[in-house]
Amino acid sequence: MELKRVVVTGLGALTPIGNTVEEFWKNLLAGVSGAGPITRFDTEKFRTRFACEVKNFDPTLYIDRKEVKRLDRFAQYAMACSEEAIKDSGIDVEKVNKDRVGVIWASGIGGLDVFHEEIIAYAKGDGTPRFNPFYVAKMIIDIAAGHISMKYGFRGPNFAPVAACASSNIALIDAFNLIRLGKADVLVTGGSEAPISPGGVGGFNAMRALSERNDSPATASRPYDKDRDGFVMGEGGACIILEEMEHALARGAKIYCELAGGGLSADAHHLTAPHPEGVGAANVMRFALEDAGMKPEEVDYINTHGTSTPLGDVAELLAIKKVFGEHAYKLNISATKSMTGHLLGAAGAIEAVASILAIKHNTIPPTINHFTDDPEIDNNLNLTFNAPQHRTVNVALSNGFGFGGHNATVIFKRFAGR
Repeated sequence: MELKRVVVTGLGALTPIGNTVEEFWKNLLAGVSGAGPITRFDTEKFRTRFACEVKNFDPTLYIDRKEVKRLDRFAQYAMACSEEAIKDSGIDVEKVNKDRVGVIWASGIGGLDVFHEEIIAYAKGDGTPRFNPFYVAKMIIDIAAGHISMKYGFRGPNFAPVAACASSNIALIDAFNLIRLGKADVLVTGGSEAPISPGGVGGFNAMRALSERNDSPATASRPYDKDRDGFVMGEGGACIILEEMEHALARGAKIYCELAGGGLSADAHHLTAPHPEGVGAANVMRFALEDAGMKPEEVDYINTHGTSTPLGDVAELLAIKKVFGEHAYKLNISATKSMTGHLLGAAGAIEAVASILAIKHNTIPPTINHFTDDPEIDNNLNLTFNAPQHRTVNVALSNGFGFGGHNATVIFKRFAGR
């Protein structure tokens, strides 16, 4: 069968550096860090006492005040950025065929806040199981997709893929495949995460995964820098409206770009560490290029997974050199987690938005906080350090890698019409 083409018609973002797409992009280009001291709980006894929190978020702008208490923060974030994206797309939610509109929404962890609160309350009690009746419905990862569908009446495919920090890239790929196979006309897709809690920070501290640069949170996320010491936890979400090309053209939709391909692979190596030779990362980029019918030389920009971990940054760049050869030195590479922190299961979605906007504006967002070259890093690569760069961007590739060795890559390209 002939596969249908898939375009991007709407964007939404709620991030540590901006609560809208416009604000997010402005601060990306300005090199703003979203990191600061954690305000949600007392961190005095924690090794890491900072994170990239969402600021000035009012859930009642998107959810009825009575309903807010029935949603964990990760689902509240999903409602906010999906509303922005749906409005941006211009889809008439009353006239569209709702049987052909679905929601695929990812999270790596889901309702961590509510889980923590309910277990603490039980532990402090007398053993009587007095749990909130909305406890399970607030905690489960698939509930965000359910809430979005119920708000708008979308009756198409509806589920939540989970693969740690690769989750929302997989959501994009699942949505892409459903549309090009003719199973849906429109998919509301993306991811959200709200892990900044005692259990989230404490758990990642126990793994020695987080930066402990408490004296300088704004400079703690420093991908490819010699003195990087772990990632900075982030939160928020992002939404991308994917639409079958002919459906979008028929309604005169604004088209940002085309989703050209996606790839999936596994490292099959270690619980948390990447394959030291970047085998899984190289495979997933090759698979995505094959799926898109592209040659490596066609890619202009790579938004890397780039978490600011000692092993991960080296392995990903090694994989890029394997896949792209000499062209690796001609394209731009950047790690926007240097500004947003690591949004875990939502990372792929927010980095997809950054990649799409790089195509729209022909501008590469920077990798901030580079101070010292790392001898383990090939600094002849254009890692877009500390300032944005303007260049023609026709094709952007975005990587997402998760604990367990899960890898997912998406490729966007400039829309050139039929």
